[in-house]
Amino acid sequence: MGSFVPFKISALPLDAFAPLFDLSDADLTARGMRRMVADSKPGYPCRVSLVDAEVGERVLLLPYPHHPGPGPYRASGPVFARETALQAQPRVNEVPESVRSRLLSVRGYDREGILVVADVTEGRALEECVARLFADDRVDHLHLHNARAGCYSCRVDRA
Repeated sequence: MGSFVPFKISALPLDAFAPLFDLSDADLTARGMRRMVADSKPGYPCRVSLVDAEVGERVLLLPYPHHPGPGPYRASGPVFARETALQAQPRVNEVPESVRSRLLSVRGYDREGILVVADVTEGRALEECVARLFADDRVDHLHLHNARAGCYSCRVDRA
């Protein structure tokens, strides 16, 4: 296995979601969003706090443009945001439990947002996968998705 590569995981920004919790259910529906109550844990992974919602906790399910560039890989996907979310700020090399506990699709993009490499890994082996994909000099950053549900999870950059 190649050498270890320090990395940093980034959550989605709280300010992109906070105003949405004040909207009515009808306004959310009109925007393609839905208010839900978590009925299992795990099952509702918040992309702001990088923590799974507790049973009974209110969350929003909405499309989020996680890869907004102008290129062919531009993408939006479903994400959950907890009403009580605090902004996650993982330390260098820290993998939150909500990421570590899932099967992940790992996608490596160049500086122009073009996909250059991809893999699937268990979250518990994420460090090895990150090191292997970042060994490719073309890779600028990674996006993690939950492999089973396909939901966007978080971004990974070299530290």
